[in-house]
Amino acid sequence: QYDATFTAKEYDGPKLEILLDQGEDDPYLNDKQLLPENLANACSTNKHINLNFRMQPGYDHGYFFIMSFMEDHFNFMAKHIC
Repeated sequence: QYDATFTAKEYDGPKLEILLDQGEDDPYLNDKQLLPENLANACSTNKHINLNFRMQPGYDHGYFFIMSFMEDHFNFMAKHIC
């Protein structure tokens, strides 16, 4: 019920813009603990959601990954919230 994929399938509100970055070398991705493709598929079938899903080669789940793309996410949030 609270899973992002389930929510994306059922969402029927105002248009949403979502930015999602995922490191291709993330061990949680490789172990199938993270399933971002499920969220991407759910969003692709919902006309109310525009998902910008970016797989980032050479990055895992760590600090360097977060720091590398933090500015993009701050700019994204500033554009859509302010």
